[in-house]
Amino acid sequence: MTEHDDPSRDRLKHHFAQRVIHQARHVLEIWQRLQRSEWSSACMAELAEASLNLQRHAERFEQAEHVRLALAIGNCLKRIEANRGRLSSDLITELSLLIQRLSRTGLRQGDHFEQTFLPPLRKPIYLALQDRERAERLIQQLEFFGLSAQLCDSANAFRSAMSERHPAAIVLEVDFAGPGTGLTLAREAQQGLGQKLPIIFFCEKETDASARLAAVRAGGQEFFTGTLDASILLEKLEALTRTAHYEPYKVLVVDDSRAQAIHTEMLLNASGIVTRAITEPVRALAELAEFQPDLIILDMYMPDCQGPELAKVIRQHERYVSVPIIYLSAEDDLDKQLGAMSEAGDDFLTKPIKPRHLVATVRNRAARARSLKARMVRDSLTGLFNHTHTLQLLEDAASRARRDGKPLSFAMLDIDHFKRVNDTFGHPVGDRVIKSLALFLKQRLRKTDHIGRYGGEEFAVILPDTDLAAAHRVLEDIRRRFAEIRYPAQPIDLSCTFSCGIAELREDTDISNLSKLADEALYRAKHSGRNRIALHQD
Repeated sequence: MTEHDDPSRDRLKHHFAQRVIHQARHVLEIWQRLQRSEWSSACMAELAEASLNLQRHAERFEQAEHVRLALAIGNCLKRIEANRGRLSSDLITELSLLIQRLSRTGLRQGDHFEQTFLPPLRKPIYLALQDRERAERLIQQLEFFGLSAQLCDSANAFRSAMSERHPAAIVLEVDFAGPGTGLTLAREAQQGLGQKLPIIFFCEKETDASARLAAVRAGGQEFFTGTLDASILLEKLEALTRTAHYEPYKVLVVDDSRAQAIHTEMLLNASGIVTRAITEPVRALAELAEFQPDLIILDMYMPDCQGPELAKVIRQHERYVSVPIIYLSAEDDLDKQLGAMSEAGDDFLTKPIKPRHLVATVRNRAARARSLKARMVRDSLTGLFNHTHTLQLLEDAASRARRDGKPLSFAMLDIDHFKRVNDTFGHPVGDRVIKSLALFLKQRLRKTDHIGRYGGEEFAVILPDTDLAAAHRVLEDIRRRFAEIRYPAQPIDLSCTFSCGIAELREDTDISNLSKLADEALYRAKHSGRNRIALHQD
């Protein structure tokens, strides 16, 4: 047996890989803290030290991907330091992309990797339930969705686990290890914590208001009674444990004064906001299409085009109706300010402005705009992109793929015999299956992949930088694993499958034709027996 075939060596590598994972988490935690505050030099230094520790651990334990990412993050931070701590738009974008890659360890379910597969960078979920069999079934279901769960079979086991490591969340039975003991354990677990742990309480019997109030005071964010349905529990856990996928806000500055434009750009960049400044208003629409900002800052008076005029032109385009426009001008006449705001503007800031005031206004406006846009472009049941926005994302992805000379695949998925599910088990169970597949796809695809609910039980997946063979490999793994999930139902538990069609973008393929080819492949998969994937082959 060769060294590479030695199972004990593989177990040892996996054990040491956990230390690398721990260091990677530390980098991510500092990064998330950085997004909630100003980008101070102390925080940047802490991030640099954490990335250096990650590099050292990764080199020691032979985790090549983490070595590459840690080196790249460290080099990026050195360039920021060499620039006297000033962040350029390019540096912020580069650092953000590296952190995003680290948050996923560069892996996707089904991809191949030269090292031992590393689990997702997520803390486990502790389950403390009286019924061990129920707990073990739940753990198995959670693992299908990429969530790591750990069973605590006694009060001492729970305390021991808490002393070793804090979990992402806790599922705790109120009467675990004795009447009301679950509440006591929850209060103990929360003592001394600055940020409380999310706890889901469970009780087999219906409880009164006082018990629920006690659960809330112990940190309970959800309370289940009667049965503990895996798919509903999974949905709540996903919402409670989802790691914020931070993307810096993007701002387009339009000002004919180069000095003023650069000054505004530097102020926002220094706070971690990706900023692009242009001095020619006629270039604004082209920059909007390419840059896709969260917010626009306009000078009110420019020689070739007045700010309110440009705002009207921008608002004529459907895609930019909801993008906030802030005027930044020396104009101090209130009537003129109000007149400008009535012409498609959202706010008016007067020069000179304090940097903190500008940054706070931009952040607040951009955050609200993102929240509003999410409601406009997402399906209410699943949280996935809706049909219209999915096609828009496909068009954008195709443009980038052609520009960069990279592959792009598009997949259409359809739940098999879904009408039978609704007719036999009812629409609530059907909705549960739809939400389950949506969550399953989100868990097992990359952040750079786009998932949409095309309509009813049909889904669409956009896979950038992915050829037909790679897309088939990834979705085949998802198809097989999704079929293993069991949904509690009467008279028997339910399992579901899906069929899938995949097409790859070619030079002579337009967007409408690409979706048509994927749909035709899906049709073949359906009529070849279902629960399979069909590829469009040239």
